[in-house]
Amino acid sequence: MYVRTTVIQADPAKIDEGLTVVRQEVFPAVSDIDGNVGMSLFVSRESGRCIACTAWESDEAMRESADKVISLRDRATQTLGASSSEVMQWEVAVVHRDHSAPEGACARITWLKGEPSTADRAVDVYKMAVLPRIQEFDGFCSASFFINREAGRAVGTMTFDSREALEATRDSAAQIRGAASREIGATVEAVEEMEVAFAHLHVPEMA
Repeated sequence: MYVRTTVIQADPAKIDEGLTVVRQEVFPAVSDIDGNVGMSLFVSRESGRCIACTAWESDEAMRESADKVISLRDRATQTLGASSSEVMQWEVAVVHRDHSAPEGACARITWLKGEPSTADRAVDVYKMAVLPRIQEFDGFCSASFFINREAGRAVGTMTFDSREALEATRDSAAQIRGAASREIGATVEAVEEMEVAFAHLHVPEMA
């Protein structure tokens, strides 16, 4: 399974309008593309930063969809009043769900940078040292870990029932994150806490 992420710096005042376009126009169109297995969108209403994820059955399906999604991406970024966007492609290494994210769910997204040769080690550490601990947090919904072997980058996402549940785990998550990043020799590029605005990913369990 593979995922394409688009990070958008939007106008905070246009978030709601953008969400309507994603739900009513972009998601149905993306769903009709061969090999698509869903879409999700995370937003920060304070900063205007948005992260859209589309999931694909294979690397081939993801690459073949590239030209087809350009107009959809342009439509979303235009509606969101975006000043910039960045597109990345990822291999899905880990997915674990306890239950579906309810309305009001929030996520903590961690971006990592390391040596390309450590990708498999990073996946092992996530599976054996990170996931068993975070899934015990109160309010835990799901977790995922994506890697880009060529770039030596990874992104981990943990989703919680509410912002209160997310905030209650900050200190514990920071300790886990610090230990795991040292174990694999990776740099934590950024940690973001965002609203789960839209979640229709159908990626199977991969833990």
